[in-house]
Amino acid sequence: LRVSTMSGDFLPENSIVVGCGAVGLDFLATVAAYPKPDQKIRSTSFKIEGGGNTGNALTCAARLGLKPRIISKVADDTQGKHILDELQADGVDTSFMVVSKEGTSPFTYIIVDNQTKSRTCIHTPGFPPMKPEDLPKSSLLSALNGARIAYFDGRLHETAQVVANEAVKMNIPILMDAERLREGLDDLLKVVDYVVCAAQFPQAWTEASTIPKALVSMLLKLPKAKFVIVTLGKDGCVMLERSANEVPSTEEEMNVDKLLESLETRKNGTVCTPTCISSSATKLRAEGIGTICGRLYIGTAENIPPSELIDTTGAGDAFTGAVLYAICANFATEKMLCFAANVAAAKCRALGARSGLPLRAAMIGA
Repeated sequence: LRVSTMSGDFLPENSIVVGCGAVGLDFLATVAAYPKPDQKIRSTSFKIEGGGNTGNALTCAARLGLKPRIISKVADDTQGKHILDELQADGVDTSFMVVSKEGTSPFTYIIVDNQTKSRTCIHTPGFPPMKPEDLPKSSLLSALNGARIAYFDGRLHETAQVVANEAVKMNIPILMDAERLREGLDDLLKVVDYVVCAAQFPQAWTEASTIPKALVSMLLKLPKAKFVIVTLGKDGCVMLERSANEVPSTEEEMNVDKLLESLETRKNGTVCTPTCISSSATKLRAEGIGTICGRLYIGTAENIPPSELIDTTGAGDAFTGAVLYAICANFATEKMLCFAANVAAAKCRALGARSGLPLRAAMIGA
């Protein structure tokens, strides 16, 4: 594994992370090429593996050495047992999971196209859905007791809001994975400290014309948020970090789009391993939106040889799990982005969201 951004065999002093959101079972079929309507094809490989954004991100965090606790819901069926067993085997505490005596556990059919390396997901939600009353106050307080950070993926929004409100009262910072527009998302975002989003989210949520403008808009709309990261697959990521110290009033404002273009010119296309390029702390202006004091970063992805690229399912969850670790370990921003890119790249070398997630032992001294 090309994972060399962790140094020293240490664990964060407080390594408890609490996550609330989606779990499920993934049925992954690899095909030579995505089928046309009415076509019958054969899979070239098949795997059944745990999934769901929160299940994946916390599994990643557990393999890196954190102590995750998960709040979600499954049914008392074969799929539910598989989901719980797999999480427990990876060191995720499932004692706060709700198990419904009736209904079905969530599952997803995933078609992995060998030709384009893309994946197509068909999700069936679990039933009955999780409600706040499923989680007694005593269980909620026990789950959050001693936590270093809380994590949400935007699903189970009513329960997530209850957990988030309690986390705020207990001064536990919150990281949100914003994948797409969802019911209840706006209220959750108001209380978060860190945001990691999928490529389409910032512009969809802010209606800004470019990603850099959208990131400025997000930090203006979310005064509590310290940073926003947007993941861009093989194109790496872009991050806007709020400056802790005010930039001198005499300093000129920088157009955020032009600043990103300037950073892009500093990329070294010959380097295969993840790198990070950053601006200095400055006043960043988004035309028609406003100005914020911050620092802009570009994180590059690992250039994975085509022969090693197997499946991108769950790459974003792996990235988020690594960011959770980096926050707990107080990594510098540049180190965090390179580390998360390395972990996501390791995941992409195996079928499914979890098989390729690196174990802590593989990360140290690599």
